[in-house]
Amino acid sequence: MTGFWARQGIVPNLRWGFAALTLFMVGDGIEAGFLSPFLDERGFGAGQVSLLWGVYGFVVAVAAWLSGALAEAFGPRRVMLAGFAIWVTFEVAFLFALAQGDFTLMLAGFGVRGLGYPLFAYGFLVWVALDTPEAVMGKAVGWYWFFSMLGLGVLGSYYAGLAIPLIGEFATLASSLAFIGAGGIILVLGVRARRRERADLGASLRSMVGAFTIVARRPKVGIGGVVRIINTLGFYAFVVFLTTHMVRDVGLSTAEWQTVWGTMLLVNVLANAVFGYVADRVGRVRTVAWFGGLACAVTVPAFYYVPEWLGPNFWAVLGVAVVYGAALAGFVPLSAILPSLAPQHIGGAVAILNLGAGVSQFLGPVVAGLTGPLGIEGTIWVISGIYVAGIGLTHCLRDKQKGAADRTVPTTEGALR
Repeated sequence: MTGFWARQGIVPNLRWGFAALTLFMVGDGIEAGFLSPFLDERGFGAGQVSLLWGVYGFVVAVAAWLSGALAEAFGPRRVMLAGFAIWVTFEVAFLFALAQGDFTLMLAGFGVRGLGYPLFAYGFLVWVALDTPEAVMGKAVGWYWFFSMLGLGVLGSYYAGLAIPLIGEFATLASSLAFIGAGGIILVLGVRARRRERADLGASLRSMVGAFTIVARRPKVGIGGVVRIINTLGFYAFVVFLTTHMVRDVGLSTAEWQTVWGTMLLVNVLANAVFGYVADRVGRVRTVAWFGGLACAVTVPAFYYVPEWLGPNFWAVLGVAVVYGAALAGFVPLSAILPSLAPQHIGGAVAILNLGAGVSQFLGPVVAGLTGPLGIEGTIWVISGIYVAGIGLTHCLRDKQKGAADRTVPTTEGALR
């Protein structure tokens, strides 16, 4: 393996796959910062919006669990193409239903579309793991998350902030198909497997079953999965209600909030790498507990009280978002903690982390539904309390065994989806 990019972990046959991943994630992330207030403006209630995101999150949770096993059994390229086809088909259905105001069809289209992005994105993650030499695997995974989150959170949010004033929310939503289509075309034309892809349903089923039996054998892995759920629980709850609150109640413009949202995710991307180094200096469990759990627990209430005290102050809200984005990355060392707790079953530990990421996306909208009975302020404190509970659970991950495996493998912690 020669060449500059190969030495950085981007092998020649997958080079264009990183471009495909970035474009696909731009299309998938366009809606995150404005879909909830847009639906609110079109007359859909908070309960309906929460249900829409909740169903979507449940499907994503299932797909996140399935994606690795399916990619390993049937080949990553096939799984990615299936994800691409599902996303396009059901996004068209969702847009049609939205134009008609048919909530039932919207729920079905948006929900099933949730299968698409994990199959595409996590399918490529498996492909990177299969085709990249072990010597540069850490770099390869770093590049994977850089491009994935660059598209999902940063470019998608900034693009939406620029496009909405020019073409409106609905057209901005529809333009996501252009990014998804470009990513799919690059995958078809530019990315090739180095080995023949196989189809083995039995291997897929064994891999999925192993993802659950590992919890019985090593309960701490299950605790780690719960901590992974807590990691982005607040973020996915914010997707449902914080955007609407900031635009409708606080008074920020949609463009201002999109800038806040995109900057928060940009900081998260950069902080993911920083906290890997921090963990090696101060300890992985300490990093997750204090830089992740405590920082999130403190920052979450600030999203409510800072605007209460200062009004629609863009720079103040941006400052809170920057700290929260960095705090979310404090959970990154989970990628090394859990595999070290089950060194003989690393695949199962990774599957639990992926499942935790998906469940977080499902439970976030459920927590957001508390804004009905508890209001924004009460829900904010529930989320903060969950992060505090996560600090205690994190300390349960200390392994008394010495010499446990200390390796980083492809997972979804620290990243926002």
